[in-house]
Amino acid sequence: MGLYYQIHLFAEIIIPLALPKNYTWQVPETLLAAAKPGCRVEVSLKNKKYAGIIKHMDTEKPSAFEPKPVLNVLDAEPVIFAQQLKLWEWIAHYYLCSEGEVMAAAMPAHFKLSSETILEFNEEYGEDFSSLDHNEYLVAEAMLIKKELKLAEVQQLLDSSHVYPVIKRLIEKKICFVWEALKETYTPKKETFILLNAEYDSEENLSRLLNEDKKLHRAEKQMELLLSYLHLAKTQGEVTKSGLLKKSGATDAQLKGLIDKNILRAEKRVIDRLKYLPRNVQIDFELTALQTGCLQEIFQSFTDKHVCLLHGVTSSGKTLVYIRLIEEFIKQGRQVLYLLPEIALTSQIIRRLQKHFGGYIGIYHSKFSQNERLEIWNKIKTGELKIVLGARSSLFLPFKELGLIIVDEEHDASYKQQAPAPRYHARDAAVYYASLFNAKVLLGSATPSVESYYNATTGKYGLTALNERFGNMSLPEIEIIDTKQILKKEKDKIIISPQLQEAIAISLERNKQVILFQNRRGYSPYQVCQVCGWIPKCRNCDVSLTYHKLLNKLQCHYCGSTYPPVNTCAACGNHHFAQRNFGTEKIEEHLEDLFPKARVARMDIDSVRGKSAHDNLIQLFEQHRIDILVGTQMVVKGLDFENVELVGILDADSILNFADFRVNERAFQLMEQVSGRAGRKEAIGKVLIQVANTKHPVLSYVQAHDYKTFFAHELEARQRFFYPPCSRIILVTFKHKLKDLVESAAHAFAIGLKPGFGKYLIGPAPPLVGRVRNQYLMELLLKLPKDGNIINYAKRAIQQQTAILHNDKKFRSTVILPDVDTV
Repeated sequence: MGLYYQIHLFAEIIIPLALPKNYTWQVPETLLAAAKPGCRVEVSLKNKKYAGIIKHMDTEKPSAFEPKPVLNVLDAEPVIFAQQLKLWEWIAHYYLCSEGEVMAAAMPAHFKLSSETILEFNEEYGEDFSSLDHNEYLVAEAMLIKKELKLAEVQQLLDSSHVYPVIKRLIEKKICFVWEALKETYTPKKETFILLNAEYDSEENLSRLLNEDKKLHRAEKQMELLLSYLHLAKTQGEVTKSGLLKKSGATDAQLKGLIDKNILRAEKRVIDRLKYLPRNVQIDFELTALQTGCLQEIFQSFTDKHVCLLHGVTSSGKTLVYIRLIEEFIKQGRQVLYLLPEIALTSQIIRRLQKHFGGYIGIYHSKFSQNERLEIWNKIKTGELKIVLGARSSLFLPFKELGLIIVDEEHDASYKQQAPAPRYHARDAAVYYASLFNAKVLLGSATPSVESYYNATTGKYGLTALNERFGNMSLPEIEIIDTKQILKKEKDKIIISPQLQEAIAISLERNKQVILFQNRRGYSPYQVCQVCGWIPKCRNCDVSLTYHKLLNKLQCHYCGSTYPPVNTCAACGNHHFAQRNFGTEKIEEHLEDLFPKARVARMDIDSVRGKSAHDNLIQLFEQHRIDILVGTQMVVKGLDFENVELVGILDADSILNFADFRVNERAFQLMEQVSGRAGRKEAIGKVLIQVANTKHPVLSYVQAHDYKTFFAHELEARQRFFYPPCSRIILVTFKHKLKDLVESAAHAFAIGLKPGFGKYLIGPAPPLVGRVRNQYLMELLLKLPKDGNIINYAKRAIQQQTAILHNDKKFRSTVILPDVDTV
């Protein structure tokens, strides 16, 4: 007689909450066969239901508590692979957050599901409803028949949204129980297709129908509809109901008539929300000798290093090298992730890549709907999509055979997530993610980050360069305009200097385009009372309000609050205000006055809202339907316009005067990148930089397009002051609505860290903007040596101090935000 051993399995499950550690649930015997790592499961925590992901399964029962059972397994197959689970774990550990927070950022919303209230009939109550009022009786009767009702069904039954009092009374009378069910929110998109009945597949039967069927000939409109169908079927292949009715101008009733006569039939099918081109690889260009050499160097570098940096000057043809590289990996059956810092860039690059790779390529970013994102997710998981172009969130996609990650414009600060957690850097996380597949990473930039170039020059990464523009075009000439000379004649800050105005006029005469860069949106960054100097500020933040003329409102660029325009000084009652400085809105207005015949457009976050607004504006500029484009950083990043001859940087001082150790690096990158938009084809471009501080060293490096000298100078300063890449930094931010309390919390935290890290601490101190969204801020900076043991010890100490502080009742409500490798 055999012995029966009951196997108990326990699952470590990630749920999308900021928990200090993952919790464990028991997998019931009935679910053992279905439960696998990477599958979603339904679990209960504090009477609420969540869709979690199984990370790990074990036979060892937790000793400290009795695990609750897993309620249900939601997937037949894992929705993510082991590599994604490892990436989540690494991000949570490295960036000091929870795996639940990483899951919340990584998974499309539809995978996370939502809770739905369900009423279940209590069989023990019986069928005597005589003591109930009218509404209670209706709901109880329906439950008796259906056994359970959704909240929405109760609302429908009573024809009211206020059903909670009724439900509460039914629960108190023990007629029903309430429980939460998880509901799948993704709905596949369906389309009705029209097909010819199989009987008429033969030419003979179809000919008889068209020529001899008297009933059809009498129904003229139906005959026209049938002919329209046959034409569409021949030219398009598949015919949708909506397409047929639109093309033929027929009605639903006329189509139904043909279906009732068994001539046509309707069939509902699940379709893709996003349209894909046919799948084919078509490379119709040859690389130059310089580009071919660069590509060979990349392959050579990949033999012994996983990461290579391509330092190519603006317009050197880096994208062409990327395309050839992608082609090689596609031939090997591998997948490629092409990362870009901003959604704005995807529209121009995708058109170039689709030309060469057709339907093998897809896009993934936050402007897509949740349904669209889920469909792309599934196509990548099955390996159907070979190339994905996307912003930083596409790093979380479930690649099956990842072979290459290209991080274009790798220097860009947009790769770093700011809020909410996880505050990860997509470039650095990409390097780790690629290692899980034994894949390669290519970083590309005309102005590499100091950290990446340091890693390349010290041998950690491979390094290759494209030092000449494509087609032997020269880099643009850069002219510095000293605004101090003009300010002597004008009281306010100059917007367009006489030299720049003349250069714009010449470019427009030559039928060329102009880009003007100003890193401030709105009309006027602040206004000031001319009598006492009072400046209107945000009620929720310690920051001045920006005037937006188009909306006729003052707006806070930190919390988004808007206020009506201020006409009376709150301090002295005077009515005279002066607008100080200028934003993109004011520049646009000024240009329309100076060049009334020119077509002027603006590219900033205010003017390009919506899914395709970026793409529409870029295409208008490409088609030369815009003469002058004014913009913020959006116009800087990797866009390729062949007809731009002139670029103007209107206020370089605002870029050069930030209180940040990376200020010189950012200024060099911004100015070099924006100047790179000029003279990309035919004529040599020209860049005019308006600046008061003409002696700033960064300007001379930009004028000479000399990255290497800039890097040497910057590295020397970083070494002297112990900043990255010579150290690692962690910024801890404290938030609370009470100023004294947040200061006390920050000082208590610093005291706790002092014994182990005293010499590495700076602060605590309030940041430049000390209050945002009615929360006072304090910051504490740790500058740590590049020693893995010290860094990990510091991270553990930060987590311990956070726990200690939150155990103190006084500081429990203080928000503590660690930001590793802060940007």
